[in-house]
Amino acid sequence: MASNGVPETRGFATKAIHAGQNPLQWNHGSLVTPLVMSTTFQQDGPGQHRGYDYGRSGNPTRNVLETCLAALEEGKHGITYSSGLGAVTGITSLLQKGDHLVAGDNLYHGTSNYIEKCLSNHGITYSLVDVTKVENVISAIQPNTKKPLELGADISMHSLTKYMNGHSDIVMGAAITRRDDLAEKLRFFQNAVGIVPSPFDCSMVIRSLKTLELRMQQHMKNALAIAKFLESHPCVERVFHPYLPSHPQHELALKQTTGHSGMISFYLKGDTEKFLKALKVFTLADSLGGYESVIKLPYSMPPASLPEDVLIALGITDKLIRLSVGIETEQDVVDDIKQALAACE
Repeated sequence: MASNGVPETRGFATKAIHAGQNPLQWNHGSLVTPLVMSTTFQQDGPGQHRGYDYGRSGNPTRNVLETCLAALEEGKHGITYSSGLGAVTGITSLLQKGDHLVAGDNLYHGTSNYIEKCLSNHGITYSLVDVTKVENVISAIQPNTKKPLELGADISMHSLTKYMNGHSDIVMGAAITRRDDLAEKLRFFQNAVGIVPSPFDCSMVIRSLKTLELRMQQHMKNALAIAKFLESHPCVERVFHPYLPSHPQHELALKQTTGHSGMISFYLKGDTEKFLKALKVFTLADSLGGYESVIKLPYSMPPASLPEDVLIALGITDKLIRLSVGIETEQDVVDDIKQALAACE
């Protein structure tokens, strides 16, 4: 067992279950990470605490989650925030006058995909499931780079609200880095601004990470089955899924990723309203990455706040459908899409 509680084996699921969670680190030996709700901690003397003094500045449950997240990214430091946009706020706090922001044209609520000085790894956009060549973006800024944090990024950013929690019941974000200097600044800002997640929410994400690999396998299996079905259906104009050979960045996706999520977008030829109303398994709702299958019409839901001419220029029309395919039985989600397409012909 390594010093951080990670077994010497290096599998993703093993890290997700064990990293930072050695039962010997707490005196009762619990296999489940304790939920520590205290906002303040006893000190041995004025300014002499045992690693914790005030809940905003640090919490044992939160620290376990941050250690685990860092291990999963092959990083050194994990910093969690009260939302994904909280993580964006923390990262952009690093920017100074004269720094530049490099952003894609298909953004989520106006946030950037890449930050030149403290590059964030977010390789696939939400609405059209585009794949960004992270190596190209990074090498334009700092040559001779490698992959995720290993592709050359200084910071990897996550909305833990989505797949990493995966149960549609927690809002949280995270930034992971290998650099001590960036971690020190990010943690200072996290504490000073107070954009920290609650210990309970951290406990829930720790729980969820233990099944992340299994859930992602089912998300990917279900989504690919639906994508292949949609591509063959006469009521569908075009399907966007990186693991379909028809996707413009298919080869890049195979090179840069080890799997995909449950995300699919497609253009519908039929009546959108009839299609949405006919669904029985899929639920019309915002967000993504939960165990349940969710469908969204990006044109009239966020990022619908963008001007219409911008939406159209991005290809976000009233015929674009976005699916976040859950982990239900594969045939059930395929059949639900099939019968909804029949209803809109």
